[in-house]
Amino acid sequence: MKTQFITDDHGKKVAVILPVKDFEKMMDELDELECIKAYDKAKARKQEFIPAADVFKAIEQKQKTA
Repeated sequence: MKTQFITDDHGKKVAVILPVKDFEKMMDELDELECIKAYDKAKARKQEFIPAADVFKAIEQKQKTA
């Protein structure tokens, strides 16, 4: 991944520039990670049943706000 950094007057990195393709890949991987975390959280709550439809609905709502 080829990145470029934007620095302030003191040389501190304040932003990054990367190719759109790399950015889109990172966003896809982040989305997948969020889905995995939601699944793990739902699975950890063994004392209650969460219908699959509700889990998918929550994931879809989270994706819309991201």
